Amino acid sequence: MRNVLNKKRRVIQIFTIWWGQLTKTNVGRRIFELIFLIIVFLFFIPFLGTHRATDFAIFCIMVLSFDLLYGYMGRLSMGHLLYLGVGAYATGLSLRYLTSNPLLAIVFGVLAACVVGMAAGSIAIRATGACFALINLAFNRVGWFLVMSPLKAITGGENGLSVRNLSFSFFNFRNPNFRFWFVLISLIFVFFFLRVITSSSFGVLLRSIKEDEKRVRFLGYNTYYYKWINFIISASVAGFAGALTALNYGYINPNVLDVNANSGVIFACLIGGPGCLYGSIVGGIIYMLITNLLPIYFQRWELLLGVSLLLIVFRFRKGIWGGLESLFNRIAARENSDPPLEKGVSK
Repeated sequence: MRNVLNKKRRVIQIFTIWWGQLTKTNVGRRIFELIFLIIVFLFFIPFLGTHRATDFAIFCIMVLSFDLLYGYMGRLSMGHLLYLGVGAYATGLSLRYLTSNPLLAIVFGVLAACVVGMAAGSIAIRATGACFALINLAFNRVGWFLVMSPLKAITGGENGLSVRNLSFSFFNFRNPNFRFWFVLISLIFVFFFLRVITSSSFGVLLRSIKEDEKRVRFLGYNTYYYKWINFIISASVAGFAGALTALNYGYINPNVLDVNANSGVIFACLIGGPGCLYGSIVGGIIYMLITNLLPIYFQRWELLLGVSLLLIVFRFRKGIWGGLESLFNRIAARENSDPPLEKGVSK
């Protein structure tokens, strides 16, 4: 029994040393994160197919954008799909009326979401708590109404809008393999972009606002400005996910603005762990697996989803990734605190 424990302890020590050496420098950590993200999504292709794996990556980008608001700034938005829909429709309409270049259409989609985020954020960030959530929900509902009724001649209303000009030069979005790699590279870009933001002094200030905004304001910072900038960045990233959604499906309908679908993004963030970029990706993948695979085997799969949410809220408040990080840190601290066993001495 003692030999088994010693072997287990030795394996953990080796893994701890390996992890420490690998992440000792920023370059080593970035390379590890890059390889990890690529391997994870390549793993799903044989089981789910290229199109579904692309869906997973786009949804993870959406969860990352939401986590920037909820996880790092502490503001729960129940209308974040507004910016996904704006990005999707702006991309589709620009390909139909303005340009034949999909990359330029993506830029239009991100800019449209950015502009809408600037306008909506200037109002929403003045509120906190439930008021902030409901204001965003109201904006989301207004966006859905505009697509369905006043702008029906442009958006197609409930019939939706087909996306044209999906190929330009060697950017062929009709090819599912190209779409997958383009979306995966986009996810990696968004991940490292948000890593830079959240690791900077700006990210520290966001977390300080989440903990105690009054104290940050007392120190002389204009918290309204920083919250507004963060809201715009979050909306722009969500618009980027919407643009990729339009190119991935080649079709847009009002479901991209569905108010009820916001619960899926919130749930995915809670599963992985708010305030952690890895948690957003883990939560996004697990939520997509639940919603795509559980309905095949369980007719009332929403019940299991609700039970798991209760377990996460009351038992694992840091989410799956946060729980794993805490467990690993406890094991590493225990191993470092335990003195090495001397030969011939039993513990």
